[in-house]
Amino acid sequence: MQHRIIVLGAGYTGAIAAGRLAKRLHREDVAITLVNAEPDFVERVRMHQLAAGQDLRPRPFSEMFAGTGVELRLAEVTGVDVDRKTVAVRDANSAEEQELAYDSLVYALGSSWNTQGVPGTAEHAHEIAGRPGALRLRERLARLDAGQPVFVVGGGLTGLEAATEFAEARPDLDITLAARGGLGDWLSPKGQRHLRKVFDKLGITVHEHTAVTGVEPDRVTTSDGRSLPVAVTVWTTGFAVHPIAKATTLEVTGTGRIVVDGTMRSVSHPDVYAIGDAAMAMGPGDKPLRMSCASGTPSAWHAADSIAARLTGGKLPNTPIRYFNQCISLGRREGVIQYVTADDRAVRAALTGRLAAVYKELVCKGAVWGVANPTLGLPARRRPVVRPEQQPHEAAVANAEA
Repeated sequence: MQHRIIVLGAGYTGAIAAGRLAKRLHREDVAITLVNAEPDFVERVRMHQLAAGQDLRPRPFSEMFAGTGVELRLAEVTGVDVDRKTVAVRDANSAEEQELAYDSLVYALGSSWNTQGVPGTAEHAHEIAGRPGALRLRERLARLDAGQPVFVVGGGLTGLEAATEFAEARPDLDITLAARGGLGDWLSPKGQRHLRKVFDKLGITVHEHTAVTGVEPDRVTTSDGRSLPVAVTVWTTGFAVHPIAKATTLEVTGTGRIVVDGTMRSVSHPDVYAIGDAAMAMGPGDKPLRMSCASGTPSAWHAADSIAARLTGGKLPNTPIRYFNQCISLGRREGVIQYVTADDRAVRAALTGRLAAVYKELVCKGAVWGVANPTLGLPARRRPVVRPEQQPHEAAVANAEA
């Protein structure tokens, strides 16, 4: 009987995990189902480019996973019962409600934008956490006349990339960014200097140490009592995870992230793995891994390799997830590559300018190449799959005898 593996979500992490599992395990032994609401892959790290008017190459999952043994199920996940080991889905075409049973579950539903409870944000602000929001913003920006103000809220990586992309693509607009702290204050001195240089060159106004406390159709209010006129507000202050996990009996954090061990396995339900933004995993220095592609991709590798190892009696991965750099595009011609410690603290070294922009572009292309070629270059497992009912010590004996 095949071991049923269901992967929920086909962003970077889910798609990578499904492909890696297909390469690691024989299709005679496992049935891998990838559940996603959309038929093609979304390059989430390029949503600011999409919003700025650039077109992205379509990447259909039907082509990506052709011949891999991964079954693509176009459906919206509406619920998970981790005690009955079932997933409730709504078919994307027929809207029919169905229930899927699993033996192992990989939860990769990711995150969406976080309004942080600021009044008016959900009603009046735009977001670029996903393709629908980026396309809505793209249409809105295209209708703006010269000189109209665009206000980007959030001084993190997404905010920096959005503000500079918009300013480069539409130099006729008045682009402003509001940051709770100093502009790029987590970067090295070299990185901060270059960031300010690019912002000045692009004519971006920066309000540092500024919190936005309200959003209206034509203005934003700040914590110091100012009311600033805007034509468009873009909200980039962080992400909130999908609420489904919090409605289950899984052990989750207060924000709904699934608590996992070093193999990305749920600490409360050993047949569930969580990866990417959905997982609360600890990294170097006993610090939680941040929500990012830099965390998500290695977490997908860890989960897939851990599932394969446990099913085949192989060796569990023991290489800790760590950071090497933070890659920031500042439009199409500028960038900052900030080198960091294993626990994500900036060091003095940083790459800036055109070379940094090329570096970031190569990182983005490499990430999508890994998704588009899910089974290329990985050694396949050759040992028989362990039956789900076997205990770990029985599994070792079974594989030793095989």
